[in-house]
Amino acid sequence: MSLANIKTLLKDAQDKNYAVGSFSVANMEMVLGVIKAAEETKSPIILQIAEVRLNHSPLAVIGPLMVAAAKNAKVPVAVHLDHGTTLECIRQALDLGFTSVMFDGSHLPLDENISMTQKVVAMAKPYGAAVEAEIGCVGGSEDGSVDIAMRCTSPQQAEKFFSETKVDALAIAIGNAHGFYKEAPCLRFDILQKVKETVSVPLVLHGGTGISEEDFIRCHQNGIKKINIATATFASVENQVRKAYNENEIGGYYDLHQAEIKGAYENAKKHMEIFYSVGKAE
Repeated sequence: MSLANIKTLLKDAQDKNYAVGSFSVANMEMVLGVIKAAEETKSPIILQIAEVRLNHSPLAVIGPLMVAAAKNAKVPVAVHLDHGTTLECIRQALDLGFTSVMFDGSHLPLDENISMTQKVVAMAKPYGAAVEAEIGCVGGSEDGSVDIAMRCTSPQQAEKFFSETKVDALAIAIGNAHGFYKEAPCLRFDILQKVKETVSVPLVLHGGTGISEEDFIRCHQNGIKKINIATATFASVENQVRKAYNENEIGGYYDLHQAEIKGAYENAKKHMEIFYSVGKAE
């Protein structure tokens, strides 16, 4: 399979009523684990990394690895910059061959968010890359460093935003939050339904870790076509490594290597089944 574009992946997800998992990665082992799960289940996927994570995994290093892995996968794999906040980083991702970028202007006034997103759309066009943006404010933060207050998306503002930007995917806030939830999330499906009726673009759910299987299914059956999974993947890798050490399964570096791959693989496979993407790459 060739490197995929989220426009194609999300259009198919809309047509066939499932969601594409967008899995955050931080190293080669996580990339290998997620792709192994995708190939085994025949699921289309998105590999992503957020700008805030680049202090740990420099884009110039992790980016080419992600693109090469996608090009060599047996299923469609898109490569995405998540939560891009600077035009410089977004440009670098595009130059490296990322097939989509997200500009996160959710913290900005609506008109400024629209203006900046329009610049990113224009920037991405010569590359043939897709653009995701966010309106409303998903709680928490991508790296857990701050506790950003949750602000649900206004359907009226979503309509204005999409009509003026024509983004390829729109992340919305319906009570979801990044990181681990302090209590079970209560998602606003009424807002999701109104946004779905207002805009035709595929919708995106950030903060997937901790959302119940039932709510995931309800989301992807009501307009959410890209679901981001980050914290759950990192936790699964960490837990698998700890388990392997506790059970004396680590006898050297390559045992550690395999434990990390297994952690990413198991988490990704579980979510692909919940998202109904299994077999959709056939």
